[in-house]
Amino acid sequence: MPVESEAPFAHRILRWFDAHARALPWRLPPGEPLPLDDPDWPYRVWLSEIMLQQTTVAAVKPYYAAFLARWPSVVALAGAADSDVMAAWAGLGYYARARNLLACARAVRDQHEGRFPAQEAALRALPGLGAYTAAAVAAIAFGQRAVVVDGNVERVVARHHAVDAPLPGAKPQLRALTDKLTPDHRAGDFAQAMMDLGATICTPRSPACGICPVAADCAGRLDPTGFPVKAPKKARPERQGLVWWMERNGQVWLVRRPETGMLGGMLALPSDDWDGGARVAGLPEGGEEAGSIRHVFTHFGLTLEIRAVEAAPGCTLPEGGQWWPVRKIAQAGLPSLFAKVAAEMLKGRTP
Repeated sequence: MPVESEAPFAHRILRWFDAHARALPWRLPPGEPLPLDDPDWPYRVWLSEIMLQQTTVAAVKPYYAAFLARWPSVVALAGAADSDVMAAWAGLGYYARARNLLACARAVRDQHEGRFPAQEAALRALPGLGAYTAAAVAAIAFGQRAVVVDGNVERVVARHHAVDAPLPGAKPQLRALTDKLTPDHRAGDFAQAMMDLGATICTPRSPACGICPVAADCAGRLDPTGFPVKAPKKARPERQGLVWWMERNGQVWLVRRPETGMLGGMLALPSDDWDGGARVAGLPEGGEEAGSIRHVFTHFGLTLEIRAVEAAPGCTLPEGGQWWPVRKIAQAGLPSLFAKVAAEMLKGRTP
């Protein structure tokens, strides 16, 4: 029998995965035949992959279950109202994913008779499916050989090969190396095994090299946290803005944000042009200072100063809004930014 380091990389990874795979609601057990006759199986894989983009497994699990309970098929999701999907997505972040989710579901319904195509190139042509997601769905849902590279995979490969070129410039090299490692069979299990290895053993700060199945020939083992090499971070810019809490008779005024732009299509509190868009017409100039909140987006930090206004009967309000009961504000599906404002304004109030 060959020594461990002589066994093919994929063989070692898959053997480890067979024994240690994470049990996740969107997964089959390792090695189980794919239910290719189930038209909803690719939908479940795709939904999980979209939700998991830049979001933790723990955060995704309840949203995934709620979406499947409400929209159990891609056709059901395609027929949903935009506002319902945006509200159901609230709190998960990166709201462009929810808009792309609907666009993709409708494309599958209208262009593919309600069934996801199996080939990576056809998946890549669907709205919102980048190279990673198309490869992941092709491999995991359909068993196609596809090269699946996310952040976890990049870290495992960069360490194993001691790739000293910094990210993001090293991405093509890491993908080429992953291509060489990916087996012709069980490519979906291999992709999930690499993700699990990066999430549970080859972690960013405290890798458990002693129990890693591919540690024996890992070129970066002596300094694992030195890989992948990252380019120096740029300082995150800061923005400031104003947000209004306009209340009347136990109700607060909410507006629907424009379909395009940040937090597009979401119900929100009226605010100024902190996002670079046009200032909403009809906002009051004053209001009582009522604190502030800070929120961090991917590319900038934001501090919103809160202005509280007691709206008089018959006053002019911004178009496209609605009164919402304050006691039911949690049911409005506000994005996290505005949910923070609501929490600040409701501090100390009796439920």
